[in-house]
Amino acid sequence: MSELISLEECERLTARDVHDLYRKHVSRSQVSLMTSFGFGRELVERAEGAWIWTRGGRRILDFTGGVGVLNHGHNHPRVLAARRRFQEAHRMEVHKTYFSPYVAALGHNLAQLLPGDLNMSFFPNSGAEAVEGAVKLAYKYHGGRRQRILRADIAFHGKLLGSGTLTGTPDRFRFPGIPGVGTFPYGDLDAVRAATAAARTRDGGCDVYAIIIEPFSASTMRSCSEEFLRGLRELCDADDIMLIFDEIYTGWGKTGSLFYFMRHPGLVPDIVTTSKSFGGGKSSISAYIARERVFRRAYDNLADSVMHSTSTTYYGFGEETATAIEAVNVAVEDDYPGRAREIERVLAPGLERIRKGHPDTVAAVRGAGALYGIFLDGGPKILDLAARLAPGGLAKDPNFRIKLITCSVVDALYRDHGVYAYYTLNGDNPLVAAPPLVVEPADVEYFLDSLAATLDQGLPRLLTRFVREKVAPRWPSGS
Repeated sequence: MSELISLEECERLTARDVHDLYRKHVSRSQVSLMTSFGFGRELVERAEGAWIWTRGGRRILDFTGGVGVLNHGHNHPRVLAARRRFQEAHRMEVHKTYFSPYVAALGHNLAQLLPGDLNMSFFPNSGAEAVEGAVKLAYKYHGGRRQRILRADIAFHGKLLGSGTLTGTPDRFRFPGIPGVGTFPYGDLDAVRAATAAARTRDGGCDVYAIIIEPFSASTMRSCSEEFLRGLRELCDADDIMLIFDEIYTGWGKTGSLFYFMRHPGLVPDIVTTSKSFGGGKSSISAYIARERVFRRAYDNLADSVMHSTSTTYYGFGEETATAIEAVNVAVEDDYPGRAREIERVLAPGLERIRKGHPDTVAAVRGAGALYGIFLDGGPKILDLAARLAPGGLAKDPNFRIKLITCSVVDALYRDHGVYAYYTLNGDNPLVAAPPLVVEPADVEYFLDSLAATLDQGLPRLLTRFVREKVAPRWPSGS
């Protein structure tokens, strides 16, 4: 047996060492992709708040928000303290046959914060698991008598076999999925009505057991109107369809309200899912929260009480639920929705100025709170240039040219200005501005100045530089 790497040796690995080990044991293609960007060639020494420090001594403004995970920023002191408290007291993690005060308290806190009778919670590990649990609950609520579920065409609900079936962007490879999935255009209430009408049974009943929707789509920066969401609620009430709101990305203040749907008073889904910042940037935890009558009808009997709970190994893990309790309290006590609105007051007009100043480059800007997308274009000439630079079969991807343009801007922001941003892999692939909610107004201004300076270079120069440096030597001195 070869020698094992100790933790101390791991922390001394160079970037070249890490890439070599990734190629051997994780993914060669991932190394090829990520080293196209400056951040793929560096290792991080530490992170705090909205900032990252690399081993090479660079200070990087993290404007990704951890793709939804870092509302609290990196290593929030209260979140770290909660985890230390749990560890130093030698609390117990595993056995589900002992009742957990952390699960009990976290369930209570969610019931206090969410509207209506959203009182019953389950705590798995990831957003995709929360989605699958919510869908299972909806199916079980109807006792397996209904066979159809509806989702939007631009949906993103995860990449497991079940949640992947409910995701709007298909994988290049077709996996098997759950049956009976129907699709409607995002925000089109008439289309939903038509889909449910088509699902009528011979006896006049309805075969749809659930409708799942993201009230705010973080992959496309589109949002459902209040009229659409309330229309869904009425339609679901009429046919006893379970209405599921997916707020995995947008929960805990990101868009300016605690959850996006809560900006509409009295609107209550049957089930809501959350994850990402629910764990305070340190804990891998998610939740689906159901209305009391829904949960009790599905699972609240002795025969079914452990059907989706205590047999799950990492459900309600002690340190994860303790962390989530503190993360939720921080989000409420420090008014994260208000912080997102303060960020929006700087970010939204700044992005609009950039759009007006670069009309041939920025096609659109849209978002809410601390979650905005910048949609880059550049016109036919730039798109033709991008197509010529595209390697091999990638040029056949209808979105590849936009992806290449956006990648060139992401790379220049990092290399030239020390700003870490990202673009979505779904929808129209916007550049995303999604800072942690602990970011300072001056940091938002710095991002805006950096983006403007980057776009001032012009897309031809950015594209050519990005492609040239992608195939340039990968290893800066000292890596």
